[in-house]
Amino acid sequence: MVKKLKAMAQKKAAAPAGLLDSALAGAVKDSAQQIWLAGMGAFSKAQAEGGKVFEALVKEGMNLQKKTQSVAEEKISAVTGRMTSMAGEVQAKAGQHWDKLESIFEARTARAMNKLGVPTAKDLDSLARRVDALAAAVAKLSGKAPAKKVALAKRAAVAKKAPAKRAVRKASA
Repeated sequence: MVKKLKAMAQKKAAAPAGLLDSALAGAVKDSAQQIWLAGMGAFSKAQAEGGKVFEALVKEGMNLQKKTQSVAEEKISAVTGRMTSMAGEVQAKAGQHWDKLESIFEARTARAMNKLGVPTAKDLDSLARRVDALAAAVAKLSGKAPAKKVALAKRAAVAKKAPAKRAVRKASA
């Protein structure tokens, strides 16, 4: 087409003006007709093969969806694993802090009870030993057998009645 237009332009320079204008118009008309026919052929071919192309595109879309879904599932499982390990670490740290808080509370409670004059288990044991020693001394002076077994039994009963209470911590999942 371009060659035809160049040839016509050269003829126009050599030929009279009216004759070349009609030849140029004819060449443009022929060229436009060929372009129109090529477009119609492409349209017809696209219509004929359109169903096949559509099915191929759907198949490619399904394959792409499967790939992206598997990648997303891998990422989700990786993130889930990381979150689980982080939750375990946080739970362990919280447990350590809870134990520390519990020991601080116990120490402060013992100090407060000591300031109020409440005897500790150690004080009671010491006192029980002194009572046993005094009972033995009294028995020796009066000539009776000492009642050590009775004092020991009473002390054991008191210890079983009032065990030291500890804070119970609920386990969280």
